[in-house]
Amino acid sequence: MSKTRIPVLGVAGLLLLTTACSGGATATGAPAPAPGSGPGKVLFLGDSVAAGEALPLAAAVKASGTEFQSIAADGGGNVVGPFSEENWRKLPGQIASAHPAVVVYQLTTYDWGSREEQQAAYGKLLTTVTGAGAKLVFVTTPPIKPDDFYQPHLAELDRAPEVARAVAQAAPGQASVLDAGTVWGSTYQQVKDGKADRSADGIHTCPQGAARFTSWLLAELAKLFPGFTPAPAQAWANTGWSADNHFKGC
Repeated sequence: MSKTRIPVLGVAGLLLLTTACSGGATATGAPAPAPGSGPGKVLFLGDSVAAGEALPLAAAVKASGTEFQSIAADGGGNVVGPFSEENWRKLPGQIASAHPAVVVYQLTTYDWGSREEQQAAYGKLLTTVTGAGAKLVFVTTPPIKPDDFYQPHLAELDRAPEVARAVAQAAPGQASVLDAGTVWGSTYQQVKDGKADRSADGIHTCPQGAARFTSWLLAELAKLFPGFTPAPAQAWANTGWSADNHFKGC
């Protein structure tokens, strides 16, 4: 696959021109922090899609004066579906030892299962996160171009955000759901504004897409936690993360 990278300076320019992308997402059951309080340490969970997004997120959150840690995992990172049993053996300890104030879980491409299985897993994640003294923020995953591996599970993946919303609505002040459709649209789109936005593999993001997602998520965190002020794109877009080998097929 091609490994062509977009120029990092182009990422910064894109963010400055598309700040409107941070305005249309909705939050369900949003936490109610004390006025003027920032989010504290942010812990980011998810699969390999999230692992790529974590690269600009780490630079941006830190530039905004807040601690950031990612435990997103290639080939897993999910709390329901395949590999989740193995993940749960270590996840509670990872969350507790990180001492986060906010845990952001981007729904994964492996969040397969019945409605009951998804609800139980998301509820278990909420209990684990709140038990560690943190708030939970679910984020919807980018739409994918399914191959034969994913095709049988599309209905389950489509249902996952609805189940996450039900879990969040049952825990007001503790959990919320952010719909990233504002960033990605409703269907997989490889090229946006004439540049690679998503990987040719139909699943992952390119630097441009990861940067747009970062800009959007920081703006959403600022809405949930009014004391948090996102750093401008110039402070994090040119820090070298776009050359990472997570970005393939771009």
